Amino acid sequence: MATFNFELVSPERVLFSGQVEQVVVPGSEGEFTVLPGHAPFMTTLKPGIALVVESHGHAKRIVVRGGFADVNEKGLTLLAEGANPIEEVSADTIAQEIVHAETLRVVAKSDEERRLADEQISQLEELRDVLLKS
Repeated sequence: MATFNFELVSPERVLFSGQVEQVVVPGSEGEFTVLPGHAPFMTTLKPGIALVVESHGHAKRIVVRGGFADVNEKGLTLLAEGANPIEEVSADTIAQEIVHAETLRVVAKSDEERRLADEQISQLEELRDVLLKS
């Protein structure tokens, strides 16, 4: 099967860089699949799981926490706000992060701080729900 170049980058590290057959991406407007020769476009990511299918059908699942997707003639690049292999993420960790975000909301000193905490809580809850389904 034909392949294309895929890179997944987070602020901490490059999680994947190489040739793949397809990638299923959690886009903010819904999941989409990128295959070789996909039309160029950019979109935002929502918290979820990116499914990376390498050659011979070998697949990896990577948890992404928002960011951007760029599909162009060179391939696909995901610039994630945060990302980890699914093996590194647990429901307990996400639950702890939700409690921390809820605490930040309680101690917020401005509407903007409360809005940001609410947004983080919402994203973490969505990610928790995705992980529970997988």
